[in-house]
Amino acid sequence: MQNMQNLKRVAALTALAGCAAIAAPTQAGELSANASVTNNYIWRGLTQTENNSAVQGGIDYATDSGFYVGTWVSNVNYGPSDVYSYEHDLYAGYAFETGSISWDVGYLYYNYDEEANFDFGEVYATVGIGGFSASAYVLTNTEADEGIGQDFGAGSTYYVSADYGFEVGDGIGIGLHVGYHDGDFAEAFNGSDGGYYDYNISLSKGGFGFMFTDTNVSGPAADGGYDNDEYKVVVSYSVDIEL
Repeated sequence: MQNMQNLKRVAALTALAGCAAIAAPTQAGELSANASVTNNYIWRGLTQTENNSAVQGGIDYATDSGFYVGTWVSNVNYGPSDVYSYEHDLYAGYAFETGSISWDVGYLYYNYDEEANFDFGEVYATVGIGGFSASAYVLTNTEADEGIGQDFGAGSTYYVSADYGFEVGDGIGIGLHVGYHDGDFAEAFNGSDGGYYDYNISLSKGGFGFMFTDTNVSGPAADGGYDNDEYKVVVSYSVDIEL
């Protein structure tokens, strides 16, 4: 069963980004936790720490019926003059299977420092079969103020992705990912000019993850300090904790 903790942690650390074929899922009816370190927190292809390290962790609970809730936190840094220091996510959803097809639908709320005034929420859905999965995240709400000509309304910004994960010898997992992020809110939050693609290849073994990632983003997000239009290598280690 796929859950949001795995979606978030895998996307950030091992780059499978929504493909639960390799990530170890939380068992139904269990309370679990996770902790991780990474040399660069990448979200939808973009650094959230100015290409510096991050310490992250979360707690999840999944019921036997497929409902789950959880929370996840990471340090963030968008520049020397910003007011962001953390990202705290809250989410709830329902994961189930119909034959050989897996489904996961839910709501995710991103919480940042109060001074930032940029919290936002998304609804998401993932469908998977075998090692393939496709996901969509759609903006539902935000506390950010719209600028002139901007639309931050529900449904105005979205992120879609496709993933394929498989295992090779000695327990090594391979993940392939491509995603597309577009909308006025994405431009305002990311500092991008228009929509952009992100793509990566990842390898995982045990708790270790290695990711090779790039985007075609333009605008301030591609400037020095972020360099999100350049190829990046991400190394991470994560552990699951039974509670």
